[in-house]
Amino acid sequence: MKLSSPAFSHQELIPSRYTCDGMDVSPPLEWRDLPLGAQSLALIMDDPDAPAGIWVHWIIFNIPPEASSIAENCPKIPQLSDGSLQGRNSWRQIGYGGPCPPSGTHRYFFKLYALDKMLKLDAGITKDELLKAMEGCVLEQAELIGRYQRAR
Repeated sequence: MKLSSPAFSHQELIPSRYTCDGMDVSPPLEWRDLPLGAQSLALIMDDPDAPAGIWVHWIIFNIPPEASSIAENCPKIPQLSDGSLQGRNSWRQIGYGGPCPPSGTHRYFFKLYALDKMLKLDAGITKDELLKAMEGCVLEQAELIGRYQRAR
């Protein structure tokens, strides 16, 4: 399984458009080569370099397995038109919150999980609640890392 973005390459800088210094819209994401038996997908974006501990920027789950991408500027609403649900980020908001590091260059991990079932969860869940629900259901995982440092 492969996860990529037409907006930036793995380990490269995330364009400011997708950050608090720009429009703060979600970047486009694409994936391919899902494992057989995938019934849903889940995506978590977080920043392990945040001073207060891991900062969650985005959670989406119950993405249909026939989907192959998330378009730029994903709406910040609980349920998307394809039935996908979004969780709460560390700002306690639904949907995407872009990179906004207080200092230095931070890494942003986009983790895509192929699951063997749809999850019986409501929109607005936390990362911890999602990870608990995914235990024993992950068929495969892919990762894309972007970096960002604010101009001073």
